[in-house]
This record gives sequence, structure tokens and C-alpha cells, in this order.
Amino acid sequence: MDDLDRKLLAELQRDATQAYATLGQAVGLSTGAAHERVRKLREQGVIRRTTIDVDPSTVGRGVAAFVLVDANAWMGDSPVGEALAALPEVVEAHVIAGPATLLVKIRTATTEELQASLRRLFAIDGVTGTQTIVVLESFFERPLDTVSGSACQD
Repeated sequence: MDDLDRKLLAELQRDATQAYATLGQAVGLSTGAAHERVRKLREQGVIRRTTIDVDPSTVGRGVAAFVLVDANAWMGDSPVGEALAALPEVVEAHVIAGPATLLVKIRTATTEELQASLRRLFAIDGVTGTQTIVVLESFFERPLDTVSGSACQD
């Protein structure tokens, strides 16, 4: 991956719906060259998916919480990942080092739904406890800056 690929990625993160002609023009490539590079980035797994950014509160998922999950066993195996992925309210799940074993981000409509989600987390084999941090307000969330190596600036 070279600097041109990084610039393409930054442009796509800013607006993944733009035409290849616009994308190419933004980074100094022809339409065909931009398309080919994006295709290769997909094949290499650099671009995992193309999506849109939805405001969670507008679709009934305004409650955000980060949950530290304690366990009595190693939680970094496929069965745990599959169990977490089966919970649609879990939008991120990470095996971590630190005060807990997992860090999970949950999005629900209400705190009652959050409580039900926590019950479902406890049902996963090996989970012994949770510490939940409810988000009151988010200033921002940003994509990776693939050009400079730091977070993207909008």
C-alpha cells in the first residue's frame, strides 16, 4: 500500500458514494486507475466493507454503553465471538488486556433494553461480571486517518 492508496482510503472514508471519476480527480488518477486501485484494496482486505454513517438516535438506538466484561476463562475464542455477534445490540466487541477480558459497545433504544442486553451477556459461558459505562453525550466519532496515521480530521 502506497501514499496514493492511503489518499484513496481517506477520500472513501470521507464519502464512499462518490464516483470513481471524482475519486480519481481528488487523488490525481484517471477514473479507471482509481477503480482498479479500489478493487485491489478490496481484494487485499484493506477495505472490509462499504457502508453509511447512520445517526443511532434517529433509528431508535440512542442509548450507548461500553461494557467491561469479566470472565473466569479465556474469552478470545470463536464461540465467544459468535455469541457476541448473535446479539444485534452489540455493535463492537474487543478482547482486551487490562481490568477486564472483553470490551463491548452496546446500542439500544432504552435503558431497559440495555439491562436486557446485560442479562444476555451474562448468559455467555464464562462471563462472571460486567461494569457498564453509559454514554451521556458523544462529541464525535472519527474514522482512521490513513494518510498521516492519526485520526481523520473532517
